[in-house]
Amino acid sequence: MNWQGKQVLVTGAGGFIGSHLTESLVRAGAKVRATVHYNSRDDRGHLARLERSVQDAIEVRSGDLRDTFWIRRAVEGCQVVFHLGALIAIPYSYHAPQSYVAANMEGTLNVLEACRHVEIERLLHTSTSEVYGTAQYTPIDEKHPLHAQSPYAATKVGADQLAYSYFASFGTPVVTVRPFNNYGPRQSARAVIPTIISQALARSEIKLGSVTPVRDFLFVEDTARGFMAAAAGGPDTLGEVFNLGTGTGVTIGQTVDRVAKLLGKTLTVKTDDQRSRPAKSEVFELLCSAQKAKDRLGWQPVVDLDAGLQRTIDWMSANQDLYRPDQYTI
Repeated sequence: MNWQGKQVLVTGAGGFIGSHLTESLVRAGAKVRATVHYNSRDDRGHLARLERSVQDAIEVRSGDLRDTFWIRRAVEGCQVVFHLGALIAIPYSYHAPQSYVAANMEGTLNVLEACRHVEIERLLHTSTSEVYGTAQYTPIDEKHPLHAQSPYAATKVGADQLAYSYFASFGTPVVTVRPFNNYGPRQSARAVIPTIISQALARSEIKLGSVTPVRDFLFVEDTARGFMAAAAGGPDTLGEVFNLGTGTGVTIGQTVDRVAKLLGKTLTVKTDDQRSRPAKSEVFELLCSAQKAKDRLGWQPVVDLDAGLQRTIDWMSANQDLYRPDQYTI
């Protein structure tokens, strides 16, 4: 797709992936309308950390995905919609599940309804590898059973099914992407890699939950390219789901070792029960098959784990004031 002059909407643009996607779209020449959750401080999240020239090119709208009137106005005039707006912190979903249903399911329903009544070329819906739960086989392809093990994952399964139902029922031009474990500059310490790095920059002993789960870490710039590739796919990709991942799994403990090597220091891990998931909710292995995305979208990751970790370390080293390694966020 030629993004030059294309009017696009990015929901959840102030978030980690959303800000990188927004930046990539602007640099590709798209006219980007970005939505962020309204707050009295006019805090635009990670969009405020983009280069000034990029910020100046973005039309920012503050609001709430749960408001049907607001999201309808946000969608109007757009040709492509990237729907990323959601609550995503897994631990918090154990404490406030209703808010996840409202944001992730009702919010997605409102986006779908808006797109149904406005002629758009493509709606890119964002899923997550968490919908698969602990792998029943690896690598995990798109045919793997869905097995939500947290309230967060359950709301994403529901949102995914809503998205497909609108394609099947109303012909809404939906495509779904399921990125595996994203990481990179600007990610908050709710995620494991910035948790490891922020603590490692401050001291030699770090606190983590379980160090044995296997994850497939995908650098956020590769994720953004995958989103854009899926949005640019042909008519035969409508209604389809595409995994985005590297096909390489590492344990959390091995990730600590890689960070230690890149920092040139010795790190020790102290397990902290407060950082662990409930026993039946822990997802022990996520390993992606992205063959479908390679074959049908021409997408594959280009940033390997060590290179991505180094870029993340460099950014976090220069922005340590944004992190509090003595506290944990959920």
